[in-house]
Amino acid sequence: MRSAASKTLMAHCMKSFRIKTHRLESSYQQPHFFILNKGLNSGKPLNNACPNCFVCLTDNQEDREFLFWLCFGLWRSKSFHYLLKGSVIPFVTIDEIRKLIRESSTKASCKAQAFQKAIQALQLLDTNEQKIKVTLKMIDTARQAIFYDLMKEAGAG
Repeated sequence: MRSAASKTLMAHCMKSFRIKTHRLESSYQQPHFFILNKGLNSGKPLNNACPNCFVCLTDNQEDREFLFWLCFGLWRSKSFHYLLKGSVIPFVTIDEIRKLIRESSTKASCKAQAFQKAIQALQLLDTNEQKIKVTLKMIDTARQAIFYDLMKEAGAG
């Protein structure tokens, strides 16, 4: 049995959330995000729904942000990979996702300062990654344009 102090600490550290299977026709009023549940990217948090995902519902925006970035960190560190089942299309079960998020949330909440530092680093890296992707897309477009102009001048295009 837990002591009263232990229960108080757990209540303080635990973030309130519910995870359920997303239905395409459903809409949600409370803060939420989606978690991919099929494929090698299972566990990836998403802002927009897709056919194969769970929805994580929270009581407030602060808990939503905390849990979104917790899932992002777990996904990036491949923590969901050992939960994958299935040989053709790998998937994760809702109960295993709940358990992993609950355990990780408790650990992260009780080490709030270190968790915030890690989240800020993840956000910065994610922003830089998006910028690099845009740059690479522009480089690819420039390559196509250069070759297209070359072929046009040569009368081949």
